[in-house]
Amino acid sequence: MGKVVIIMGSRGDLEWSERISGTLEGFGIEVVMRIASAHKVPLRCHEIVREYEEDEVVFVTVAGRSNALSGFVDAQTDRPVIACPPYSERFGGMDILSSLRMPSAVAPLVVLEPEGAALAAAKILGLKDAVIRERVKRYQADERARLREADEVLQDGQRKGS
Repeated sequence: MGKVVIIMGSRGDLEWSERISGTLEGFGIEVVMRIASAHKVPLRCHEIVREYEEDEVVFVTVAGRSNALSGFVDAQTDRPVIACPPYSERFGGMDILSSLRMPSAVAPLVVLEPEGAALAAAKILGLKDAVIRERVKRYQADERARLREADEVLQDGQRKGS
């Protein structure tokens, strides 16, 4: 079974990363969390990527502001990398551009919501793992059922109000 390695740019990214981790754990996926700034400790970041690269792994990077981490990690590995930068109002949301514009041969996926990043990682691992694939299908079916139920409750309320 594969695992997801979440690399944070700093400890300040822990709360965002825990949302990703919690969703992944719901799929029964092993999660490892590490901290390594591509700006401040690039050699350490490179060591972390190499440490897990032989495993069946998906990397999720969590770094805001100037997100060099996602591009750096992606450029160092042939494994999937998902960038999930925490949203910041500080720069009117424009810091997201550092996660979107990448140089040639660097292609991390960008998913803005932590739960969505976890789902994307689970789908990638599910390509080779039937158990994870079935858990993803169940998760999606449960989400659809919740929407149907919410619609029924809304419709019942509108009928009673008429």
